Amino acid sequence: MKNKFFILFAILFLSVIGKAQAITGEPKMADTFRSEGKIYVVIAVLSIIFVCLIAYLIYLDIKLRRLEKKD
Repeated sequence: MKNKFFILFAILFLSVIGKAQAITGEPKMADTFRSEGKIYVVIAVLSIIFVCLIAYLIYLDIKLRRLEKKD
């Protein structure tokens, strides 16, 4: 059952990748963001989200270690 699901997922994934590569030309949205300087805002927001996620995972790890030592 898992093999059938994996094969189906792989076929769908590869077909989507193939169609995405078939599109020619540069993405206009990226050029617009770069020309207006908004790409830096996007990168900053993504960086903040990533740092917060990492900090939260470290916080959870510390709490779990304390609970494991307690028992």
